Amino acid sequence: MKTKTTICLVLISVAFCFMASSCNSYKNIPYFQNVNRSAAINETIDNYSSLTIQKQDILSIAVSSLNPDAWKDDNNKVNGYLVDMDGNIQLPLVGTLKAEGLTTNVLRQQIESKLSTYLKQVSVNVRITNFKISVIGDVARPNIYQIANERVSVTEALGLAGDLNITGIRNNVLLIRELDGKRQYINIDLTSADLFKSPYYYLKNNDVIYVQPDKTKSNSGDRSYRNISLILSALSVITIVLTSVLKN
Repeated sequence: MKTKTTICLVLISVAFCFMASSCNSYKNIPYFQNVNRSAAINETIDNYSSLTIQKQDILSIAVSSLNPDAWKDDNNKVNGYLVDMDGNIQLPLVGTLKAEGLTTNVLRQQIESKLSTYLKQVSVNVRITNFKISVIGDVARPNIYQIANERVSVTEALGLAGDLNITGIRNNVLLIRELDGKRQYINIDLTSADLFKSPYYYLKNNDVIYVQPDKTKSNSGDRSYRNISLILSALSVITIVLTSVLKN
């Protein structure tokens, strides 16, 4: 009877260790843990700001009008317009035009206004062609991603990268941003729904997202190392106890 009781206690202890380990590991994995899921909730999106043009951006500027022969610029079809270190671009008919700090919509309106002197019913389309983000670290597909439109969020960027690996630290993701000649380092917590209200939820051109791996990554590359070690330790304890019991 004593032997059976001892064995049962050992097995319960081992099972408890497994459950405790599982709980401690899992609690940091789910995203947006403080979201109220009991009912549908509507939130106003008030943290998005339009992308602004920066130095060294490359702009695609397409112009159409009733007299298209008056606008000729073969260079833009190949290379686009580079915003120089003074924040300016050079346009046919217009000359030097300040672009830095403007949204593409504002710049479009300014170009249309200036070209209306030379062109009939002019229409202009402006896009930032070098809009890109980098996602590196403990994700499925680290890479540099070109963004076709001017709006991309942290969650969308991580989706492009195939999401975090199971070993990625979700509550301390690093956003690196260079803006107006300054570099910022911002910590992002993916486990909190407060991310959706953050001024950093929507990304800017050349943003870098770094996902740090947890300590198990350096040991094994995945969680199997931890689980195998725990199993072997548990089996060793059981073997020692059973040996001791059988001897007695």
